[in-house]
Amino acid sequence: MCSEADAIVSAVIAKWCAGFATLDATSLSSLYANNAFFFGSNPKLYRGRGGVADYFNGLPRWRQPSAVFSEVNAAQAGPDLINMGAIVTFDLAGERPDLIVKMSWVIIREDGDWKIVNHHASAKAPLI
Repeated sequence: MCSEADAIVSAVIAKWCAGFATLDATSLSSLYANNAFFFGSNPKLYRGRGGVADYFNGLPRWRQPSAVFSEVNAAQAGPDLINMGAIVTFDLAGERPDLIVKMSWVIIREDGDWKIVNHHASAKAPLI
């Protein structure tokens, strides 16, 4: 049976993957909270929707990017708070090798909608 947290996370992932497929920074940044913290594929911490848009606008313009989430875990941490952890495989259609990362999101209810307030991606390969 699918929990409410699972359903919310699945909906956010679907919107996120659709935005990533076209590298639509406006669409992607709209999925984030006003005060979001975002660690992506570089060391910089991006803040807020403007920072998220800057991150996605700064990515290479791959022709057919796609992201596939697997091993998705979601947990309701409070009435307006959900934790999510997953493995994400980025397929960049041969323009670079596939990129596989660990991804975690903290999702909050903001203005009646669910928004990512914390986004952290890190290498799947062990660091130690």
